[in-house]
This record gives sequence, structure tokens and C-alpha cells, in this order.
Amino acid sequence: MKANCWTGRNSVEVLDVPDPSILSSRDVIVKITSTAICGSDLHLVDGYVPTMEKGDILGHEFMGEVVEVGPGVNPKLRVGDRVVVPFPIACGVCAPCRAELYSCCENTNPNAGISEKLFGHPTAGIYGYSHLTGGFAGGQAEYARAVLADANVLKIDSDLTDEQVLFLSDILPTGYMGAEMCDIQGGDVVAVWGAGPVGQFAMDSARVLGAEKVVAIDKEPYRLAMAASQGYETINFEDTDVRSALLELTGGRGPDKCIDAVGLEATHGASHVQLYDRAKQGSAPRPTARTPCARRSCPAAAGAWCRSSASTAA
Repeated sequence: MKANCWTGRNSVEVLDVPDPSILSSRDVIVKITSTAICGSDLHLVDGYVPTMEKGDILGHEFMGEVVEVGPGVNPKLRVGDRVVVPFPIACGVCAPCRAELYSCCENTNPNAGISEKLFGHPTAGIYGYSHLTGGFAGGQAEYARAVLADANVLKIDSDLTDEQVLFLSDILPTGYMGAEMCDIQGGDVVAVWGAGPVGQFAMDSARVLGAEKVVAIDKEPYRLAMAASQGYETINFEDTDVRSALLELTGGRGPDKCIDAVGLEATHGASHVQLYDRAKQGSAPRPTARTPCARRSCPAAAGAWCRSSASTAA
């Protein structure tokens, strides 16, 4: 099959790679019908995230049709079903999963020890997002292996189009979580820094959760125009002092809640911090050794290498 692969810093290529296969009894194989490029994929391409290996398959926002089902998958999930695949891989039974903190799953990242050293805590496995998160093959491909499928994939029973449900894989719940964490109350004024896709969904979510006024802050005219078309106030920080504008919009009080939806590569106002970020980008270690899975209790990787089958061409 063909897949979009990381081939080096600032380099991606569509390559011929092996088709994915069932590695665990609860896996399914999905024929991709729609996939997307996430803003965080740029962190991989730019070199901000270490442990990428040449040939790793990118993409953690995808959906499609189930074409093969492992023998241990819940019978409610069958060949021919249409599914959205969320980006974090959850086991469904560990303490974080039971608390619905699926991105902190304790069982699905065979390289959890590495991510804990870098982030200060382990993460769940994530599709197409470096070997820090397990080295799982991503969904910017013709086919993908969905791990622990009955605990993860979202079956679509309606006639909604791919474009209407694809964003359930990542950016809609990401934007919603940002708004939900604000504990928005009726009548609140919410300011959102960053009017990209996640920022737009954060604004929509803030309104759904009861915000009286939502303010979009960005510099790109097309993003601000999109926000304005949905009825949100806009501030272009390149030609307007944000603090003054927010005070004016709120009668001198300022916003009640704020959401940062800019992302990792935000340009810092302090030049020394910006220089530090650039230095990290250039010096991040990129180990290439392929090691056996050290956490055999992980049902997603038991008996397999830390890279999934298609990632030999994550």
C-alpha cells in the first residue's frame, strides 16, 4: 500500500510500504476513506519531537471501513462497519481509562518509560506520533491497524458524511476539552488565542457550554474571517493591542476565561526563549535502534516489536 511517511526533518514522502496485519486478537484493519493533517504533525516534520525514524507512517486523524477483524474483537464490530479512529489508544481497563483519562492509559504505550523521561509522565500510545508514543503506524495511508479496536474505535451508524464525523478523531474533542476545562458559566466572556481548527472548535464549544461572548485572537485574516462568520468577536494582534481590545470589549473587566489554542511552535515575545526553542529543535536526539517491547503486559504490543507491522516502511 501507499502511505505518507516521515523521511527526515522537513521531509515527507508517499512510499510503498507493507500492508498492516492483525497482530493482536482485538485488532482490526481499517481501509482509510478520509484522513487529515493535524497541526501537531508539524512538530514531527519540523523536528521538535524526537524518536522519529525514517519511514514512520504519519497521521492520527483517520476513519474508514473495517475490512478485517481479530478473533477477540467484540462481535458488535464487524467487517463493513464504518468507523472513526480516535488518536489516543486506550486499553479501557486501567485506572486512567476508568477515570476517562484515555490519553494517560497505562497499558498501550510500549515506550512509556521514554515518554515519562521527556514529559515527566507516561502517555498512552498514539497513532503516527513518534516512538515516544509507541511507534504505531499512522492513518495517512490506504490501510491502518486499529489497536484494541472494541475499546477505541467509534462506530458510525448514521448517514453523516466523512467530513461531518472525521473531526471526532482529534480536533473537535481537543477543542471541546479546552473549553470544558475552563468551567464556563452562563454569561462568561471567553478569549481564545489561536483561530486555527482547534481554536475554531474551542470557540464553538465555549458557546455550546454557555459563553455569552467569544473573542478570537489571531493574525491570519482568513481565520479571523471564519471566526467572525460564526458571530465571534475578533482581534488581529498584529495591528491591535490585545489587552486594550479585550478590556474595551468587556467594559474594562477582561475575559472570564482564556483558552490557548496556538500550539507548540508559538513565537515567544522574549528572544532568548525563542532561541532556546530553536536550539532544542536542532539538537533533539533521534535514536534509530529498533528494540523489542519491554512491557509485555501491553496487549497492543505483546509478542511484537515496538513498531507495528506497517511502520517498517508508526
